[in-house]
Amino acid sequence: MRGTLVVCPDLESLSREAANRFAAAVTNRSHPQAPFRVALAGGSTPRQLYALLASEEFRNRIPWRQLHFFWGDERLVPKDHPQSNYRMAVETLLKHVPVPGENIHPAPTQASLDGSALAYEQTIRAHFNQRRGVPSFDLILLGLGADGHTASLFPFAPALEEKQRLVVTHNPPTVPLARVTFTFPLLNKAQRVFFLVAGEEKAAALHQVVEGGERLPAQRVAPRKGELVWLVDRAAASQLQQVRVEP
Repeated sequence: MRGTLVVCPDLESLSREAANRFAAAVTNRSHPQAPFRVALAGGSTPRQLYALLASEEFRNRIPWRQLHFFWGDERLVPKDHPQSNYRMAVETLLKHVPVPGENIHPAPTQASLDGSALAYEQTIRAHFNQRRGVPSFDLILLGLGADGHTASLFPFAPALEEKQRLVVTHNPPTVPLARVTFTFPLLNKAQRVFFLVAGEEKAAALHQVVEGGERLPAQRVAPRKGELVWLVDRAAASQLQQVRVEP
């Protein structure tokens, strides 16, 4: 396994570790006035992190006007839909911090399947002012599914082999909603990637990613020049053999 594995006692301590690393990544930069581009994760695990970042403890430590927010994946639903990753991030974080509205870049979800992906790729390229090549996000947050997927890159999906596109749309038969997702070329160009993994239901997948030989989608996340950190709780780490997990 590439990267650093940090085992935390529980989701609360995992979220605090992630919040401290998030704040340090933003504030300890050689060019503090430059834009800092973040791709947020969806799902239940990052909720506590987002709420913590929005708390008084962290809100005043972070220069929100320098931050730009994107989403590593999104369900193709309206922005007020209960399953919207955008809605979750707004409710838990973005409406509570002084980030300018023009710094929030949600994925378009009302176009056609391929149209949504193309439009988001164009948004990303325009923001980075980079028509060719692969832009480099400062921080990408990711989760891990029980089947080993990350973002919306599911096992055996054609999107796993995408080499040119930054964003694609996927409509997996195993989940009810079509998704737009970053591809591996974009994920692996990031300056830093933080995986947030919590819960016993993720233990088998984490074991395979960290210690197994099976080629799961999450194993393909390996930033070429960036930092990769796995922040996991004790329950998720319970099947790891090479890591001592205190009871």
